[in-house]
Amino acid sequence: MNIRRKKIGIMGGTFDPIHVGHLILGERAYEQLGLDKVLFMPAGNPPHKQHREGRATDKQRVAMVEKAISGNPHFELSLIEMNAEGFSYSYRTLEAMNRQNPDTDYYFIIGADSLYDFTTWREPARICRACTIVVATRDHVPSKELEDEMKYLSHQYDGHFLRLNTLNIDISSQLIRQWHQEGRSLRYYVPDAVIDYIRENNIYLSTKGENKYNG
Repeated sequence: MNIRRKKIGIMGGTFDPIHVGHLILGERAYEQLGLDKVLFMPAGNPPHKQHREGRATDKQRVAMVEKAISGNPHFELSLIEMNAEGFSYSYRTLEAMNRQNPDTDYYFIIGADSLYDFTTWREPARICRACTIVVATRDHVPSKELEDEMKYLSHQYDGHFLRLNTLNIDISSQLIRQWHQEGRSLRYYVPDAVIDYIRENNIYLSTKGENKYNG
């Protein structure tokens, strides 16, 4: 008798702040790949983003993720990378999860921009052995170019890369922070509960100490 293996998606990132692009990718991966659930996994101390002055605290980022995914029964918060043991490396996290849950297959969701940086990640071959990498289109990357890069990396690291069939969502947390500092509305780009939390906690204030956002 074959026991069905669980299929879990992972949406990692700093989520500073989380926005609708993250949520859409998570939902699309859930549907396309037939996942059991999608873990939203804030990075506690990502090595490529060590200097975070003027950003949300770890506690605030976790709170924003909680607010954004509440109400979706197949989205779940994971705090596995929120630790004080040092930098968060994806290969360590994935290997630990595989040890803890040997009956589960993991699908690591990344954007096309991250795909082109994949060779600079710590231990890319070990990441490939620990999960299937799901690539979402970003920044209007041509399909042929994206497919070629996925094939190259698959051959280079003996990995399994899947393309996520989704809209090209050109939105980033950096852009959201910039808009907020400029006093522009975040409505429809960020969940309302997250917008309220940002305003109530005075996150991402402008360098002049003033934030003009009014909607």
